[in-house]
Amino acid sequence: MIAGNWKMFRGPDPRALRDALGDLPHVVAPPFTRLRDCVDAGLTTYAQNVHWEPEGAFTGEISAPMLQDLGVVGAIVGHSERRQYFGETDEAVGRRTHAALEAGLHVIACVGETEHEREEGETEAVLGRQLAVLEPHENLVIAYEPVWAIGTGRTATPDVAEQAHSFIKSRIDVPVLYGGSVKPDNAAELLAQPSVDGALVGGASLDIDGFVTVCHIASSR
Repeated sequence: MIAGNWKMFRGPDPRALRDALGDLPHVVAPPFTRLRDCVDAGLTTYAQNVHWEPEGAFTGEISAPMLQDLGVVGAIVGHSERRQYFGETDEAVGRRTHAALEAGLHVIACVGETEHEREEGETEAVLGRQLAVLEPHENLVIAYEPVWAIGTGRTATPDVAEQAHSFIKSRIDVPVLYGGSVKPDNAAELLAQPSVDGALVGGASLDIDGFVTVCHIASSR
């Protein structure tokens, strides 16, 4: 799986992206205002967040049934930016993930350590804590995104990524994507690692040629 997270950017033209992708497997996660455009263009569309209740007094949130009404088929949950800037907790990530899966959505649940936690040798403890709220499910995918590599241009070495992915798979039997400054010039080496099952692409997914190139690299594995 190659998933493009557009974050709070308008992103590329959905129809142009769909034409460029052809038959390549893909996922795009645009901001809420572009979900309908992406669905209508025929893109495999995920939201960037989803609440655990089907409806209620939860200002600023969106539920699984609402996303499904739009034709959205999945959601990213627990991205490091949600944890860092909006106080997302492990418990909340678990509740969001469980509710979305129960409703029939696919989920990409994100885990990862900060630079300080890695330097202190706490990577596995942090990942273990974050994974403890998740259970295997046929529609669940984990994204390992070391926080120190998100939007920084820094990327985990293939060996570091493989080590983390291998640990995650020892705790939960689901596919694991790598996220953290993935781009065309490093995708092949990262995706060649045996425990890396795809990528969660940030900035590079805003460029049609770059995103399509990463999808081509993945499809040729």
